[in-house]
Amino acid sequence: MIETDAAPSFRDAEPADADWIAGLLSDEGYPAGASDIVRRLERFAEMGSLVRIAEHDGERLGFIAVHVVPRFEHDDHLARVIAMVVDPAIRSRGIGRALLAEVDRVAADAGCAFVEVTAGHHRADARRLFEAAGFDAALTTYLRKRR
Repeated sequence: MIETDAAPSFRDAEPADADWIAGLLSDEGYPAGASDIVRRLERFAEMGSLVRIAEHDGERLGFIAVHVVPRFEHDDHLARVIAMVVDPAIRSRGIGRALLAEVDRVAADAGCAFVEVTAGHHRADARRLFEAAGFDAALTTYLRKRR
């Protein structure tokens, strides 16, 4: 298992990661099968978006899915974290912070003015992680309409 101070490396997700990603998402209450994930990886790639895997010594630790989107009201972009999950066996060991740092790197390379993330009120640990990483929950009103 990863040591607390070990820095993970990052790579793009591949179809071979689909079972693992599906398992993490399903454990978080978002049921998915490997074939669903393969299709989503393809769709993300077609859009120029990315799914990054954090790993250490070949062991997958967590993933993050990110869209880089042009803003209309300004001539820049924003990075939107769509999904992020760390393997439950190694939570609270810095992997979430490392994934968010990877998003910051991607966002800087893409010229993004902001990084956005959505965290449900029922995910208190995730909200604390995001706020500790500099996300300001007081700035946002998030409204959604189911179709």
